[in-house]
Amino acid sequence: MDIAGSISRNRLLTPLLFVVGLAVAYLSAGYIVSGDFTSLAFVAMTATGAVAAAIILGNWRNGTYFFLAWLLFEDFARKFLGNNMAVYFAKDVLVLLVYLSFFAAYRRKDLDLQTFRPPFLSALLVFLWFGVMQVFNPASTSIFYGLLGMKLYFYYIPLIFVGYAMINSETDLRKFFYINLGLMLVIAALGIAQSIAGPRFLNPAVIADDIRLLSETYRVAPISGARVYRPTSVFVSTGRFGDLLIVAWLLVFGFGGYLLLRCRRGRSFAFLALSLMAAACVMSSSRGVFMWSSGSALVGAAAFLWGAPWRQGEVLRVLRQLQRVVLGIALAVVLMLLTYPQAFGDRLAVFSETLDPRSPASELVHRTRDYPLKNFLAAFDYPRWPYGYGIGTLSLGGQYVARFFHARPTVSPVESGWGCIIIEMGIGGLILWLVMAVTVVLSAWKVVRKLKGSPWFPLGFVIFLYSFILLFPMTFNGIQPYQDFILNAYLWLLLGVLFRLPKLALSAEFTSAGAPPSGSRWIR
Repeated sequence: MDIAGSISRNRLLTPLLFVVGLAVAYLSAGYIVSGDFTSLAFVAMTATGAVAAAIILGNWRNGTYFFLAWLLFEDFARKFLGNNMAVYFAKDVLVLLVYLSFFAAYRRKDLDLQTFRPPFLSALLVFLWFGVMQVFNPASTSIFYGLLGMKLYFYYIPLIFVGYAMINSETDLRKFFYINLGLMLVIAALGIAQSIAGPRFLNPAVIADDIRLLSETYRVAPISGARVYRPTSVFVSTGRFGDLLIVAWLLVFGFGGYLLLRCRRGRSFAFLALSLMAAACVMSSSRGVFMWSSGSALVGAAAFLWGAPWRQGEVLRVLRQLQRVVLGIALAVVLMLLTYPQAFGDRLAVFSETLDPRSPASELVHRTRDYPLKNFLAAFDYPRWPYGYGIGTLSLGGQYVARFFHARPTVSPVESGWGCIIIEMGIGGLILWLVMAVTVVLSAWKVVRKLKGSPWFPLGFVIFLYSFILLFPMTFNGIQPYQDFILNAYLWLLLGVLFRLPKLALSAEFTSAGAPPSGSRWIR
């Protein structure tokens, strides 16, 4: 650790922060006197960004946590500030500062910074090279579509190196999951409250036109006619809230399994988090969230039994964990039925009437097979399907490129992620995407097999499962999940954590009384 360099940086940052503080105080006083609270909010956001930049440049690890907090809560500020684009792109500046701070630490050869070479790097670089070529596709109406696409596909990939280097001990690992799950639990609790209170809670009285429809959506049960609000929590859209719940459910499930195999400390937190997430998945009114969380729980339960340390008889512990999962879900159901029976019952009606194959209004087969397959095949109706219209032309945020740069939209999208990749980058782009995705998932699976029989297995498996779900079925259904900045950032960050697990030593501090002795198969 370069102590002299750290002292020098602190000496430079202190007067800078003092000057920024004076400027913020001066501007804030003027806006308070004039009653301009919108401008006051912008000043507060700017000051927060300046503090964040100082934190990140001073310590990339603390800066990464600050970036994740901003990532999860920036939408809350954006929808109250009229969908301001400066707020929207602030996270990209913050993560760039994380990269710069991380690279500076690497150049200083900090002893606690560990690096690695991802086993799928070659496939990733080939796909990256092809994406750069597609920026200059002659069918694209603006180069800014290409730049947007490059950001959405590749900008957060370096987080895999950040995730790998962040975890140097079991203490670091627990800190990582406690902080992330703590933030996610706050968002889930607010989403449950909003599902009951309605759209006026956590939303401004006047919502910007761009996001009004995203913030006020409802779902109606086709038979009973029950009408339920789809909450957004702190986000601008219900879809982003649902995406967060998917990754949060997997993390809670995996972290709870790890805690059960290691020590008693933290198990109450995991149990309460599991119950809260189960309630949030139902109250989100999202059929996708309900199905992904239910399906991943079943797959995870079978995997935990397979990967349990059988030699130590720890299968009984895994069975207890599964009992806790069932008990937590049952507790969430009972509490919601007792406190808000109509709100909870209406959502169960929506799920049962539209997902139960026995229901005359069931959409299960149509939405999971027929509809996405039809949209995927529709991509081949476009005349440029062999070579595409350019990366980013159908990506999230394309409406802002069209508005700010007066770029004419190239083509209309299809509701299939693989279909959108074909339209953007041609059939070659889809092939390279599939090669990259298969390589990523297989590399992750090889790590999971190494973790079999160790306490790291539950964490490793849910990260592997998350990467598979996001890169294959979710992206097949739509390009939005992969391009959602929350799901994308956590994909690469968690993959870095996964590849770090086999080299992580177990700490005696967190070993429970029933844990195996040192030198057993658990200790790697």
